[in-house]
Order: sequence, then structure tokens, then C-alpha cells
Amino acid sequence: MTVLKVGIIGCGRISPFHGVPAASQENTKVVACCDLVEDRAKEKAALFGCERTYTDYQKMIKAEKLDVVHICLPHYLHPPVAIAAMKAGCHVLTEKPMSIALADAEEMVATAKATGKTLGVIFQNRYNAGSVLIKNVLQHGGLGRILAVKAILTWYRAPEYYTKSDWKGTWDKEGGGVIIDQAIHTFDLVRYFVNDQIDYVDCHIANREHPMIEVEDVVDGVIAFKNGVKAAIWANNYYSHDDQVEIHMSCENGTIKMVAEEARVTYYDGREFIAKPNPSESFDYGGGPSYWGASHVKQIDQFYEALANGEEPEINGEIAIGTQRMVCAMYESGKTGKRIFL
Repeated sequence: MTVLKVGIIGCGRISPFHGVPAASQENTKVVACCDLVEDRAKEKAALFGCERTYTDYQKMIKAEKLDVVHICLPHYLHPPVAIAAMKAGCHVLTEKPMSIALADAEEMVATAKATGKTLGVIFQNRYNAGSVLIKNVLQHGGLGRILAVKAILTWYRAPEYYTKSDWKGTWDKEGGGVIIDQAIHTFDLVRYFVNDQIDYVDCHIANREHPMIEVEDVVDGVIAFKNGVKAAIWANNYYSHDDQVEIHMSCENGTIKMVAEEARVTYYDGREFIAKPNPSESFDYGGGPSYWGASHVKQIDQFYEALANGEEPEINGEIAIGTQRMVCAMYESGKTGKRIFL
């Protein structure tokens, strides 16, 4: 059995949700970690069971002859690091978002094709129990056409969330606020469930409660699909706490309600199906908020299974770029006040 040598690039708060699942694979070994802050790299290396640390990811890739890297960096660094890693011979699994600018995401996809390397992008909420049920019933067709969708996210980000960071809350490094950081998973699920090309987006963005940052802390608007489905969206991060995300769908023959990871599908003929997280599927990531990583391990397992079988992962660059294109259009709409057609 070939053992893949894995490196973790970026050792911040999200890195355990990559490093621990990567280390748990049968055919992998996490051999090194990289971070500009050496102590942080050493701390995560101990957690992931490796000894060597670096402050330069290119030196790490070359010295360790890595097969795979996980990118857990600020948003603006995802494209240059992913592109350099693929050109150096590594498969890549990057945290969301792919990028800030659409052109950078397109270059990532093009590089994967040119090098023959695999590019995966984390959208772990597609693997939640409720998401799996919803996708299955929609594919089965018994609910008939989707008539409309609404998606709501009301979370809380304290001022310190931004003031303690040198990149959060900036256009040039984070690429936005509540859309690209918090609500991107919810909007990705809307696109995943409707499963059609987007016609246009029409959004309003504002900063109402975070004067210390440049970017938006609220968005409302519509995502209109070419099949006629319109999704009403609202997200902010100035609520009292991180409330449960909700997605509701009205269909010809019933309704769908997703709250957090749970889903309830109700047919008008009285049938009902419910999906809840299975406690036996819990995974110890070594600490951190559970809402980050409930399904990280499932997606990472699938990524490595695809590599072992010589296949593309279920969420590769070409799949994920659809969400990137949507997010970029939402920002263009919000900044210009215009409806943006895709």
C-alpha cells in the first residue's frame, strides 16, 4: 500500500479539522506542518503526530517530497499556495473559499488540469445528515418541482474576532464578511439542492454593527436560477449568538425544512422523513467549535478515497467554482446596486 506524505499549511484554528482526519487515514502520514509562527506549527505538529515544522511551505514541499497538502490559510493565500503546490507535484485540499477573485479560482482549476493533480475544496456541510436526506429526496423526484427557497443565517461575531486578526474584515485579504466567511456554506447548500445554473443574483450588503471593519456584516437578496426557482436569502453576524441556520424549500408535493444539521421532509400525502446527526459518527478533532467540523472528516475521507481510486473527489475545483462564481456575483451586486447575470 502506497503511503501518501501529507503536509498541513497554516496552523490556525481550523487546522485540526484537517490535520487530525488526515492523520487518521490508513494510507497517509502527516509528516510536517508549516506556519509563519513557529510555536503554532510545533503545537499542531504534536497534535497531528509529526515532528518536523517549517515557516516556508515551498521548502516544506520540496524537503519532505509531499504528495498532498491541506491549505488552512487566510482566504487571499488559497490561490497562490494551491497553484504553487500543484505545480510542485502535490494534490491539494483547501479550505473554503477557493479564492477572493473569480479569476484566481479559474487559474486554480486550470492548474489542476495542466498538472494532473487533484484539487479539492472544503464544503463539509454537504455531508451533514440533513443535507444528505434533502439531496436524496430531491434526486428521487417525488417532491416534484422546487417552487421557492429561503435561507437564513443569524450569527454573532464580536469586535475582538476582527481586531485580533490581521486579515479578518478586510476586502483585500478576507474578500468580504458574512457572505464569504460565515454564510458561504449555507448559500453553497442552496445551489447544491436546487442543482441548476444561476440566472442572476440581486443583493444588498451593508455594515451595520462592525465599524472597525471594511466589509459587510449583513446581506439580503435573491439568487435566481434558470429553472425559475428563486431563493430568498438573509444573513448577518450581529445577532446575540450563533443561532441555527435554516433552509426551507417549498415544492409541488411537499416541504423541506433544514435546521442546523437536521432535516424534515413532509409530503402533502402525510409521509414524513427526518434526518438527524448520528452520535456514533462523532469525531474528536482535538478541540474547537463543533459546528466547524461535524462533517470535515467525511469529506476528507472521501477525498483520500478518491485519490486511492484515481478518481476526482466529489467536491473538486470544477464543482466548487460554481459557488465561488455565485459569491463573487453577490459582491458585485452589493457594491454596484445592480442585478448581476451569470
